Amino acid sequence: MDITLHKSKLTNRKSNITITGSKSESNRLLLLQALFPEIELKNISNSDDSNLMINALASKEKLVDIHHAGTAMRFLTAYFAVQEGRATVLTGSKRMKERPIKILVDALRALGADISYIENEGFPPIAIQGKKLTKNQVSLKANVSSQYISALLLIASKLKNGIVLTLEGDITSVPYINMTLRLLNEIGVETQFKDNVITVFPATEKRIDKTLTVESDWSSASYYFSIAALSEVGTQITLSSYKENSLQGDSCLVEIYKHFGVTSKFINNSITLTKEAVVLQPLELSLKNAPDIAQTIAVTCFALGISCHLTGLHTLKIKETDRLVALKTEIEKLGGSVEITDKSLHLKPSKAIKPLMAIATYNDHRMAMAFAPVALKQDVIVKDAAVVSKSYPTFWNDLKSIGFKISQ
Repeated sequence: MDITLHKSKLTNRKSNITITGSKSESNRLLLLQALFPEIELKNISNSDDSNLMINALASKEKLVDIHHAGTAMRFLTAYFAVQEGRATVLTGSKRMKERPIKILVDALRALGADISYIENEGFPPIAIQGKKLTKNQVSLKANVSSQYISALLLIASKLKNGIVLTLEGDITSVPYINMTLRLLNEIGVETQFKDNVITVFPATEKRIDKTLTVESDWSSASYYFSIAALSEVGTQITLSSYKENSLQGDSCLVEIYKHFGVTSKFINNSITLTKEAVVLQPLELSLKNAPDIAQTIAVTCFALGISCHLTGLHTLKIKETDRLVALKTEIEKLGGSVEITDKSLHLKPSKAIKPLMAIATYNDHRMAMAFAPVALKQDVIVKDAAVVSKSYPTFWNDLKSIGFKISQ
């Protein structure tokens, strides 16, 4: 389904949007719930990825297909490795079979796991023979995707001797690692993170808490920060339900978007974004700890006509698509000029946006949503718009509710 977003203006100076639970928190807690069935969860994400996670964890079949869900692939590889006596084949989409899993498989093998490759060495699909793991010492390069690290940490509390994980070098995406550790702490699991060594101790069953409520997704909130930045001074958008002391790394949006004149105020588990007058300046920013908002920020800068230099983006090449190449290609369709390396993006200032250009989404939900705010400045077409269901199924309806004009 392709859609056209006609040049739009928010219908109210004050809009309200409710966003469901964080995909990142939901998928971590769903795995913990599978390990500790006494846990109850509220406000779980309604995303495709979380639904795939739920179905995979409930499945009794040998073949488990997680389609495009990268987080589920990493987390479930670790989960099925510790399901004693169970044989599982874990597979996914064509793109998933191109996304590396070797780093995690090697780490699990170092702990004693029985995992083999079915097609190509280092990539899904994989055959997993679940068994009891008693080794607890493992090392990883610190600049790998935090999902590999979190996958190990999530199963650690169920291992007889826990895990002592040593990270070698400069750590990437620290907030996502801290999110995993804090969720473990919330259910009563003891952890330590000192220097580059993370220790997760075996769980004491009687200490596991019963009910956890998932905070709404900050990555999804990023698109409304962008909308606020591109709107008239005085525009307000209120988002529910959000915490000022969030576990999610993407909550750094609050500080980043001050650069674009967007201020944030927390009241009663919601956040109100207000657009204020600001003199726009070039943006230089490291997103090492929050790479998922890179697309949103780059498009915001382009639509405002300012330059940006974003670094810390080395993990974007192994996402649903190579997000750096995709950003360059699509921004340049609209009239921008972008230079990329394997870990950075430099956007030059621009003066105009070409109308009615068709933005390809590459099976990547974030490409579709990051470019949507451009419609506040110019007509734009979004190809394969239904891809947003991966993380935010109601996105287009929510945009319509605040004034975006959308047709098929």
